Amino acid sequence: MSDRAAAFHALHRPGRPLLLPNAWDHASAAALAACGHSAIGTTSLGVAAASGKPDAAGATQDENRDLARRLRELPVLLTVDVEGGFSDDPAAVADYVAELAALGVVGVNLEDGRPDGSLAPTELAAAKIAAVKAAVPGLFVNARTDAWWLGVPEPRDEALRRARAYREAGADGLFVPGAPDDAVGLLAAQAGRPLNVLHRPGGPGLAELGRLGVARVSTGSLLFRAALGAALDVADAVRAGREADLPDVPAYGWVQELTERFRTDGHR
Repeated sequence: MSDRAAAFHALHRPGRPLLLPNAWDHASAAALAACGHSAIGTTSLGVAAASGKPDAAGATQDENRDLARRLRELPVLLTVDVEGGFSDDPAAVADYVAELAALGVVGVNLEDGRPDGSLAPTELAAAKIAAVKAAVPGLFVNARTDAWWLGVPEPRDEALRRARAYREAGADGLFVPGAPDDAVGLLAAQAGRPLNVLHRPGGPGLAELGRLGVARVSTGSLLFRAALGAALDVADAVRAGREADLPDVPAYGWVQELTERFRTDGHR
């Protein structure tokens, strides 16, 4: 296992959760890196929407590869959301993830939700995990189950059943977006791997989630949607002739300096 991969694994400490902010392009990732985040994930919605493509439809294989290439110079540990791996062939999924690893990526999210709104068969999802771990043993595979998000019957039992199967296939972490607050402690105790949950505005904070045994908290698409919402608010304020209620807006010079510091075209 490389030093970078080992460092990323070590950040997953049940009870002391890693806050993993999710970026969608070079600027957002560089800004997060400049502000001290040592590990960053990508958001599949943000990457897809910024490219004019639908999320969770297996349409952004090239975009994710290109983004990983652009972010390779950033001083961060990068994990990429690869949806369902962009294939139902475990070997093809492993080949794709190995390409990302060659670009410096230290982790992936691999989900079992499908574009038609169903869950992939457990055996298929587990086979993808096993293939990836065989191809890139040191990579952190965060196995995501959409049991709650897709509204399957008895989602807690389904999530725990899949957690066992994914753990046996070699998954390094379990991600259960949409899990209700009263199920988080049980999942953390029984998953057998570091538990990742999605930050929910108004929900438990990092300290409370840590007490429940959570090891990682992701922002998912929240930062992307917040940035989009802020842009709309400013545009509406200008159109209405009123002052916009702005957050702290980065200065033009800071953004330029950030871009120069982390340029990806080889000219510095």
